[in-house]
Amino acid sequence: MIDSRADIHPSAELDSSVEVGPFSVIGPNVRIGAGTRVGPHVVINGPTEIGRDNRIFQFSSIGEEPQDTSYRGEPTRLVIGDRNVIRESVTLSRGTAKGLGETVIGHDNLIMAYVHIAHDCTIGNEIIFSNATSLAGHVEIHDKATLGGFTLVHQFCRVGTFAFTSMGSALNRDLPPYCLASGNYARLIGINKVGLRRNGFSDVAIQGLHRVFIRGMRGRAGRESHLDAMLAETDIPEVRDLIHFVQGSRRGILRGGRQH
Repeated sequence: MIDSRADIHPSAELDSSVEVGPFSVIGPNVRIGAGTRVGPHVVINGPTEIGRDNRIFQFSSIGEEPQDTSYRGEPTRLVIGDRNVIRESVTLSRGTAKGLGETVIGHDNLIMAYVHIAHDCTIGNEIIFSNATSLAGHVEIHDKATLGGFTLVHQFCRVGTFAFTSMGSALNRDLPPYCLASGNYARLIGINKVGLRRNGFSDVAIQGLHRVFIRGMRGRAGRESHLDAMLAETDIPEVRDLIHFVQGSRRGILRGGRQH
């Protein structure tokens, strides 16, 4: 299971079913769960915990020191869940002492080639990171979001569940759940109707989200009162989630563009 040309530190803890390809280096304070396959020329440093049945492709750098000038060698960590696919040349950094102290990646994510996830990011489940997506530090990506190729996300931004970015988008504010964004800098262009229908959302939920986008998110004037009124009159869970996300935004949400 472990190629003789791999370099495994004696303190690393690998399940007996873990596979490691030639010329990969696994450092101290690394734990890897059952069924995970590490390709050739991968470097994994600790403290890092990797769950079950992940696939890590060649030339990836996992659990390296954060790219942060304040980092002074503190024992921060990277935590990766189960069944993630981490493609070629991906870089995943540990946390920082001034941040969360850890970078956390959930389950069942597809992380395509050349993706960078920086320190103290919190990544949910079933997210697609298309090629060369880059996240700055302290970013939150919620479940089932899709980030198009070459998407850039500014530090401390949040991306909501089922949100979608087009190729080359640059996010400098929060992207609310169920919404589409495009451009540099990105603007909101509507509700992710295609993605929601593909995932079985009802027409009632989609129409309710669309009303929130039109009445409460396209402009700033009267936003607070519009959102409060819509929250009081709806019992649709998705609509309530969207409104709560917008109301809880510290960085502010992306500006609304023309309806797509």
